[in-house]
Amino acid sequence: MEEHLREIATLARIRAYAPYSRFLVGAALLSVSGRVFAGCNVENVSFGLTMCAERVCVGSALQEGEKDFQTITIVSDSEEPIMPCGACRQVLAEFSPRMNIISWTLSGTKKEVTLATLLPMPRQGILG
Repeated sequence: MEEHLREIATLARIRAYAPYSRFLVGAALLSVSGRVFAGCNVENVSFGLTMCAERVCVGSALQEGEKDFQTITIVSDSEEPIMPCGACRQVLAEFSPRMNIISWTLSGTKKEVTLATLLPMPRQGILG
């Protein structure tokens, strides 16, 4: 399953809209039920309105009725694997504070952590 998620995230990355940073990111979110939701970053000239790939995945999953997640896989063209930004960490923690995060570079470098490691004390919503 890990390689499948990596492939989905890599394909999603190609669809990213990043004319300002030219930094393309793709993600694949695996729900507890086994469904996968892809997302890519979507930039905006008003940078605060930019949507990260991780949050695009969550929105897609919620629209399909999924709220419990196991893993998110992220792919970027960077020297080191990237981790979700603070906003994405909090959004992910709203639903699955103990989920796994696997990040890949295009060259194949991998880093795996838990969300709880990156955000040990998230604000808790009704699901947390």
